[in-house]
Amino acid sequence: MIKPVFAGATDVGLVRAVNQDAYFIDAAGRFFIVADGMGGHAAGQEASRIAQETIHSYLDAYWDSEKPSEVLLEEAFRAANRAIIDDQKINPQNADMGTTAVAAIFRAVGDEEPSVWCGNLGDSRIYHQTQAGLSQVTEDDTWVAQAVRMGAIEVEEVRSHPWRHVLAQCLGREDMGDIEVLSLSVQPGDRLLLCSDGLTEELEDESIAQDLQHESCEVAANRLIAAAKEAGGHDNITVIVVDVTE
Repeated sequence: MIKPVFAGATDVGLVRAVNQDAYFIDAAGRFFIVADGMGGHAAGQEASRIAQETIHSYLDAYWDSEKPSEVLLEEAFRAANRAIIDDQKINPQNADMGTTAVAAIFRAVGDEEPSVWCGNLGDSRIYHQTQAGLSQVTEDDTWVAQAVRMGAIEVEEVRSHPWRHVLAQCLGREDMGDIEVLSLSVQPGDRLLLCSDGLTEELEDESIAQDLQHESCEVAANRLIAAAKEAGGHDNITVIVVDVTE
């Protein structure tokens, strides 16, 4: 039986005055959420708060249902999108607010094989570290990531491209498209990382992999945030580190 061990941390960074990130860790280790808000200080904070609260509330409410995990996770994201839009209508000053979101759930229902299900919208990320190394699980919903996939620009151009922060998808939009939901096979000894782009904007994957190798989840989470701040800390930084154990 898979039993996750976990730790999370968030930091405002060295430039921003307000932390617009939000995260949630289910105490039983069933699910983990990171959201990175945008749209002005108050609006960005509100969007990420609504997203993480709605996603975790929806997952909790329907956890024991017969809904397939893929459907459950997608519905949770869509519920968060609707909740943000409803708030925009009540508070017109927040009309431009939105947020990225990533979530990982440890769940199996019916005939499903026990696995981790990952959901993503925006440019927060989920990574999977195994004995073979670190791999990025989610795909960024950004203009530059789409351009790379289409062959319009090279991977090497992404980190310095002036449009690298332009999102193609986020929560809080009437025209929100498909949500990336996928199943991830994990083994005891594997480690997952959920993070906002305040981490990945500062650190290359090689550096992230190195800091993830610290023995405990708490030490790894704190070291990742410290390293991102040492590299500039230009944005809010949020990480959740999850160990897969038996």
